[in-house]
Amino acid sequence: MARRRKKFDIFSMSFLDTICCAFGAIVLLYMILNAQGNKAFKEHDSELRAEVNRLEEEVLQGFADLVVLRNSMKATTTEAERAEGLSDRVLQETEKTREQLADADKTTISRREAIEKLKADLRQIEEEKKRLVAGTPEPGKPGNRVKGFVGTGDRQYLSGLKLGGERIVILVDVSASMLDETVVNVIRLRNMSETRRLMSEKWRRTVATVDWLMTQIPPKSKFQVLAFNVKAWPVVPNSTGRWLDGSDAQALTDVVANLRRTVPAEGTSLENAFTLMNSLSPAPDNVFIITDGLPTQGATPPAIRKTIDGDGRLRLFERALARYPNRIPANVILMPMEGDPAAPGAFWTLARRTNGSFLMPAKDWP
Repeated sequence: MARRRKKFDIFSMSFLDTICCAFGAIVLLYMILNAQGNKAFKEHDSELRAEVNRLEEEVLQGFADLVVLRNSMKATTTEAERAEGLSDRVLQETEKTREQLADADKTTISRREAIEKLKADLRQIEEEKKRLVAGTPEPGKPGNRVKGFVGTGDRQYLSGLKLGGERIVILVDVSASMLDETVVNVIRLRNMSETRRLMSEKWRRTVATVDWLMTQIPPKSKFQVLAFNVKAWPVVPNSTGRWLDGSDAQALTDVVANLRRTVPAEGTSLENAFTLMNSLSPAPDNVFIITDGLPTQGATPPAIRKTIDGDGRLRLFERALARYPNRIPANVILMPMEGDPAAPGAFWTLARRTNGSFLMPAKDWP
């Protein structure tokens, strides 16, 4: 009997073992490689996270620095604005200081001029004294005047002024118009220093006129000198409402000294001057008015400041006369002033109606 050939099976157990071993080797290799790659990935991821964290910290630090810079910039801006304000103030103070220095220079020049003028007056008085001493070989009889006066003009002509009476009032206008005879020069002098205004020719003549009147007051009489512009006040301080003695040489001297320190300013209210005069008790019996024109306001200033014309000033003058007692003589010494043609007639009428006198003095009087 023929022998059967043994059947060959390709998928034998040995083959399967080989295949499984190979597959296991592959799986093992894959796991080894995967483990190595995962480890490298984790290491790389850790580095990236560390870099991200570092960058985040830098960004946060940058924001903090930005806030600090913004605050610094705001503070710097504030300091710059403050410095700019201080710079403007320093410039203003510098300009003000320059103006003050300029005014001081002008004042110094004016004071020098005033000193030179006073020195010239003193030399003239000394020369007059020497001339009088040389012309008087022996002393004469003592006079009856408490105060003397030395002038430059010829006063030996009829003036019509008589300082009689028991109670004498002298009203002195100290408004701005007493600085000069023209409106233009009044405005110009009004903006100058006090020293320059005190040395104006017209005001010096006014003070000299009061000085001469002081020498004419009888020693047995009472007197009072009232200054007025928009207000009225006694020239001698602390003498409101009372009379001064004509024999009081110090009071006579104080009147002139205080007027020399009074700077003419503002407008004119004759009504307030008469009101203050009427407060004296007993009433005066002789009045002298030294002024240069009609009043520019009444008892109170107008609600709206405006230029007043001649008719308006006449109305103010008539309203002021309502406060003046007609029984008291009014002696008017009218200083020159342009632009007020109605003043001489108005004051002449007042003097005539009250049996007083009216005088428009020459430039060398008194």
